Amino acid sequence: MENEVLVEESAVKSAKKVIVTVAIIVGIVTIIAGIAFAVYKYLTPDYLDDFDEFDDDFDDDFFDDDDEIAEDVKPEVTAEA
Repeated sequence: MENEVLVEESAVKSAKKVIVTVAIIVGIVTIIAGIAFAVYKYLTPDYLDDFDEFDDDFDDDFFDDDDEIAEDVKPEVTAEA
């Protein structure tokens, strides 16, 4: 009977070791992937920064939408009794 208990305890300990080993491997892979992603983001040039400094006042001179809207809208004429 003691042998059966020892075998069961040994199986449980073995299962726990496998679970801990798998968790450690997953953690290490996650850390390596995170470091690789951080290095990639750091070394990749950001092309969108070139467009942030662009001044878009050129289009404003030719397209005054506010004036066109004001010309298209006519006031309603009400008939007074």
